[in-house]
Amino acid sequence: MRYQSDLPNAQPTEAEREIWEEVDVVLKDAKAILDELQAYKGAGPDIREAIQNPNDEALQEKAWAAVVPLVGKLKKFYEFSQRLEAALHSLLGALTSETYSDPTQHLEREQALARQFAEILHFTLRFDELKMTNPAIQNDFSYYRRTLSRMRINNVPAEGENEVNNELANRISLFYADATPMLKTLSDGTTKFVSENKNLPIENTTDCLSTMASVCKVMLETPEYRSRFTSEDTVSFCLRVMVGVIILYDYVHPVGAFAKSSKIDMKGCIKVLKDQPPNSVEGLLNALRYTTKHLNDESTNKTIKSMLQ
Repeated sequence: MRYQSDLPNAQPTEAEREIWEEVDVVLKDAKAILDELQAYKGAGPDIREAIQNPNDEALQEKAWAAVVPLVGKLKKFYEFSQRLEAALHSLLGALTSETYSDPTQHLEREQALARQFAEILHFTLRFDELKMTNPAIQNDFSYYRRTLSRMRINNVPAEGENEVNNELANRISLFYADATPMLKTLSDGTTKFVSENKNLPIENTTDCLSTMASVCKVMLETPEYRSRFTSEDTVSFCLRVMVGVIILYDYVHPVGAFAKSSKIDMKGCIKVLKDQPPNSVEGLLNALRYTTKHLNDESTNKTIKSMLQ
């Protein structure tokens, strides 16, 4: 696969430019979202104080004042997931169209879009890793909703209520209730893309995903490519992208990524993960364990199951 070495620095061709620019706007905001999520401390102490002293009005107000701006952030992250899904939709449209006869050609001719697809997956897995280790997110949002409904019952005007109406609050709640909310958004988005494009052979999508998985695997396990990586960041980028495309493939492919007929070398991919320092890949192994669709199917090879135990 000749395009491996160029993928990181790929520039859009004229044919790709329109979609590339549309997706680039979204990706430019992705880093700020990760920084904000990483810095998210939550209002835990204020909430605890308020709950332990229900009659102390000053403490109730303090907790509410701490939570409202945080909910603004959680709403912003949720809205970003919708923009990300739309960007994914555009990229899939380009990378699976009938323009070229096979997925390798697509990824070779549309390297800049393939790179953006990889960046979306990298962002998604990083976002979910940070979210999974931050219980404050769900605690803050639950407290916000409980307090809001109490205020409504008592007809207290709630500042900050205009931030999030009830219907939006339900959607945000469902989003964060998922262990890996961004991955769920992308998996659902990919499934929706396939069902909306019934005239497009499903292989166009699954082959694009399996090709990307094997590119990442080859880059990670081949010393010659690996030695070209300028930093550990490139390694974690490739690992996240590989796991991301495996999960999307598992959702979209009728029998999934773990079946014998799967075009992804799952044993090889898991081995690559297991060969990394353990603390750096536990989150990714968990993503394969808990967010795939077909791992626990009867038909899944026992070796693969035991590799992920």
